[in-house]
Parts: sequence; structure tokens; C-alpha cells
Amino acid sequence: MAARRLSSLLSRSLHLPSASASLGRSHGVARHINRFSTAAAVEELITPPVQVNQTKLLINGQFVDSASGKTFPTLDPRTGEVIANVAEGDLEDVNRAVSAARKAFDEGPWPKMSAYERSRIMLKFADLVEKHNDEIAALETWDNGKPYLQAAQAEVPSFVRLFRYYAGWADKIHGLTVPADGPHHVQTLHEPIGVAGQIIPWNFPLLMMAWKVGPALACGNTIVLKTAEQTPLTALYVANLFHEAGLPPGVLNIVSGFGPTAGAALASHMDVDKLAFTGSTETGQTVLQLAAKSNLKPVTLELGGKSPFIICEDADVDHAVELAHFALFFNQGQCCCAGSRTYVHERVYDEFVEKAKARAMRRVVGDPFKKGVEQGPQIDSEQFKKILRYIREGRDSCATLECGGDRIGSKGYFIQPTVFSNVKEDMSIAQDEIFGPVQCVFKFKDIGEVINRANNTRYGLAAGVFTKNIDTANTLTRGLRAGTVWVNCYDIFDAGIPFGGYKMSGMGREKGIYSLNNYLQVKAVVTPLKNPAWI
Repeated sequence: MAARRLSSLLSRSLHLPSASASLGRSHGVARHINRFSTAAAVEELITPPVQVNQTKLLINGQFVDSASGKTFPTLDPRTGEVIANVAEGDLEDVNRAVSAARKAFDEGPWPKMSAYERSRIMLKFADLVEKHNDEIAALETWDNGKPYLQAAQAEVPSFVRLFRYYAGWADKIHGLTVPADGPHHVQTLHEPIGVAGQIIPWNFPLLMMAWKVGPALACGNTIVLKTAEQTPLTALYVANLFHEAGLPPGVLNIVSGFGPTAGAALASHMDVDKLAFTGSTETGQTVLQLAAKSNLKPVTLELGGKSPFIICEDADVDHAVELAHFALFFNQGQCCCAGSRTYVHERVYDEFVEKAKARAMRRVVGDPFKKGVEQGPQIDSEQFKKILRYIREGRDSCATLECGGDRIGSKGYFIQPTVFSNVKEDMSIAQDEIFGPVQCVFKFKDIGEVINRANNTRYGLAAGVFTKNIDTANTLTRGLRAGTVWVNCYDIFDAGIPFGGYKMSGMGREKGIYSLNNYLQVKAVVTPLKNPAWI
């Protein structure tokens, strides 16, 4: 299945019938899918059509228990119940994984293999993932809570596309010949950096794995990957396919565990040559500090955001409402680049607010395995409580609660799609990354004003612009301080498009050609020329 744009797939999913056709066996007693505005009912939950086979750490090509023997539960966010108990890695396990990765880099075949051979293994892996698309998508939905359609038709195909993209880069990485002022031959070599430590988040477990592992392998590095404790299952599943594809032992190692133990051990490890992290800005600051205090390893950070989505006075309001809705509510609002500050020109503001409210109230919330469901549960109880706390703060600060504002049901982590209007910049819901289904709508008068207000944040990850006027679009795209600006679209994540932030949204870029630089060292080699025919 070819990868497709997330926005087109998800907008298509909005019009699917809300029938409760199952993907597997069902249990429970209820009859229908909830819209948030109806009375909460106990849903008939679908049993995920996949088995959990891998719960151990992957070290040196083997699935092994943690050194301590400890495990931790990974939960189904639909119910809060345990899916499986997973090996809990800590310092000793990180040491074992780094040692395996170091040996694989220094002595193993991977960096010495031709780039073409590396690309063939990556392509075979992509084929295997594609073959197991439905099982992987089901496991991702079960562990994360995102709609199955989103996982099966967008995210797993995008994962496959990313690995094919980087497989294509593997034999196209090369240095330069540099002219010198005197009789010297100068060339640059682009060498793999060594052992890469990578820490991925829970909101897009598979995609964030691909964004990091793909370029690192294409460049000839070895890897220790720490998964998020909330979502460890799909990385372990696909890692097994990597070895089926012929990846040598020790090239990819996976440690599941917690940030203060496994994550800190990886970030501060003296034998890790490179670190890449995706997560909150606060944790990113800690990761950067640990990397600096250890061996000054270079760090790539993809962090938080509070992205503006600007709707100009010439907008088609119906279209703007739908796109702004998608920009915020996609993935239960758990997206670092979510369009979480919706700025609407005063001439269309009232109409927009009424239609945004109506659209949110039509949003179908329920079991993410059911057809027609647009929004599943939040990831866990901590995030669930955090979102509800911000909603209370929005009410208390006198923003207008247009709809939503509460949980759905009494089980699991479902939250009503929520819309606030009359939001002011000094409110916590305007400043902080809520990471949930809470749309905040602001009013503006002119372009200069909205640029200043949009940039008045510590974040700078992304932005959206909705206008029919090319001059307005050009003014905004150049004025907004953000790593990505989408014009009349949102959340377009093609493999070749670089992604990263300004300010406290991070450093470095992932995806595209720019991400290769994260995993390469540049070496200059200078040799004298004797009686050269030319210089």
C-alpha cells in the first residue's frame, strides 16, 4: 500500500459510516458509538485482532529479560487495563545495549557493508512491514488509542515509505573534492558517526522510530533505541522483522523503560556518539544537559509546540473550519505541531466560532477500532488529568467554553472535543502545550498584529496559514518564526520534507536530506600533489 498524506486520509475518514463493524471479536453490552454530546454509555469494545509476542528487550540480536528481572505494564487506554507486562530496562541494560552497538559498529559487518547491501536490507524490511501492515496497525492502536484507520492507512504506510526513502539514500552519501590554493588534493569523507542513542515519544511510536532509525542506518551507524514506556509494543514487533530481513545482530538494540532511569542512562552514556530525542521541551532540556555533562555528544531535539493556525478575512469559512479542526484534533490533539492557537480575522470570527463548535460536536469519539470513530482515548491517566486541568483553567480565566470540557464515560481516557473562544494570550491555555483535544480561538484585526501575536511564544515548531491571497501568504510565511508553515493545508509529512523547530521547539531537522547530517561526521583529507598537471 502506497503511503498517502495524513490529511487526505483522515479527512476521508470523517465521512465513513459510523457502523460498529468489528475488526475482531467483541465484548461488552452497549450498542452504539458515542458522539461526545450524547449521554455517556458503556461501549462495546472490539478485541484487537493481534497478539503480543515480543515484550523483552532487544540486545545484540536477542530478545532478553532485563538484568533486574523487573517488568512494567503497558495499558489499553480505552480501559486502563493491562495489555502486557514488558521488560523494564535500566542502567545495566543500557550498558549492555550500548556495548552490543559499539561492538557491531567497531567489529561488525554493518558499517563495512557496501551501501547498496545496506539499502537492500532496509528495502526488504520495508516489504516485510508492508506485509504485516494490519497486525502492526492493530498493535499501535491497542497500545496508543489512535484510530485504527489512521494507523493502518496512514501511519504504517508512511513508516514503510520512510524506510524506502532512506534505503534510497544509502548509496548516495558521499563527500566532495575541494579545490586548494596550492598543490594539494583535498577531499571530504562523510563517515558514520558511530553509536546513536535515540529516544522516541508515545504519540507516534512507529513514525518517530522511522524518522530516527531510517537515516541512522542509511549512514551506516548502529543504534540503541529507547521506546516510550506508554507504547513499547510496535517497536519490538517491527524489530523482529528487521532481523528477518537480515540486519546483523547489535545494529539495532531496543530498551523499553522509563526516562529517569533508561533514558537518563542513554543520554549520559560516555560511549554513545550521538543522541536524538523527541518529547517535551522540559525533558529535552534535561537530555541536552546530560549529553553535555557526559561526552559532549551532539544532540538533535524535536520538542514541544504551540502552533498558530491563522485564518484570514478572505477565507472560505466552511473549509477553514474543517482544516482548523483537523489541525488541532488529529491524533486526539496529541501532536507536537497541533494548530493549537486558532487566530481568526474579526470579519469572519463569529461565523467561524459557531461552525467550529458545531464541527466539534459532530466529532465521533469512541473505540478506535470501530469504523467511523474519529477520536479515541488519550494516552494515559496522567495526560487525561492534565488536559482536564487545563480545561478548568480555561474556564476559570474567563475564556468562553463553547462546547465540551469533560470526560466521556467512566472508563478509559476519553475526553469531549472542546472549543474555547475569546481566548487571551495571558491565559495558560494560550501559552502552554495542552496536548489534547482543546481548540483555542483568538480574534485578530490585521496581518502585522497577528504575526506579532503568533510569534509571541517560546515555541516555534509549526504554523498554518489559510488565505486566497498569495501576497498575504508570502507575508505570513516569511514573518512567522516556525520550522514548518503549511499554507491552505496542514500536517503534510512527506518523507522528503524536513521537520524541526525554532526557539524552544528544538534543534536540528528530521526527515529529508537534512536528517542525514545528524548521523554523519565530515572528515577533510589533504595530500600533497607532485608535479600536478592542474590544480
